[in-house]
Parts: sequence; structure tokens; C-alpha cells
Amino acid sequence: MKILVILNDPPYGTERSWNGLRLAGTLSRREGVEVRVFLFGDAVGCALANQKLPDGYYHLDRMVTAVIRHGGEVGCCGTCMDARAFADEALVEGARRSSLEEVAEWTIWADKVVSF
Repeated sequence: MKILVILNDPPYGTERSWNGLRLAGTLSRREGVEVRVFLFGDAVGCALANQKLPDGYYHLDRMVTAVIRHGGEVGCCGTCMDARAFADEALVEGARRSSLEEVAEWTIWADKVVSF
């Protein structure tokens, strides 16, 4: 099974990106499941490395890294990164700048698409 998870919301302030990454992380650990995550808009902030948060907050950068560690792919909208002045080097290891063209290909690749 091939699953694409698309996130749109900011990393903090709502729980939509957190829930999307929870789902992607859980799916990435399943046998026979391939997961790809695409970050649009403010969701690109989920993949910024070295986030500093108060104790008790979830770390979305670590959750992105966990998806990658379990074989998932994470693409970040390049246009969205540019609009927020996020450099490629600011992303967690394994996450990468991507494009609308690539997420279109991923959508065709996927058996299921889940959007948050």
C-alpha cells in the first residue's frame, strides 16, 4: 500500500500537522506500507531542524525525522519555503525541497491520499 500524507497547517497552534505526522509515523512502521509526506504552506516549518520548544511540547522536527528513519520520504514545497525564507540547509536530514510537479507525481503514485 502506498500512502501520501499532505500537510498544510503550521507546525504549532493547531494539532492538524501533529496528527498528520502521527499518522504518517505509525503507517511508516507498518510492513508493506510506503509513506510519503508533502508539506505545503506553513507546514514546511514542521521540517525545520533544531526546534526549541518548552518542556511538554511535541517536536514535529523529530516526528518528521522518525518518518524518514522508517523509510518514508518528506518533500517540502519549494515555493512555500522561499516565501518563508527557509533555506534548504535548515531542514532536518532527509527532508528536502520539492515541487508541485513532484507532489503531482506522488499523488498519481499513491493508492491513498490523506490531507490535513
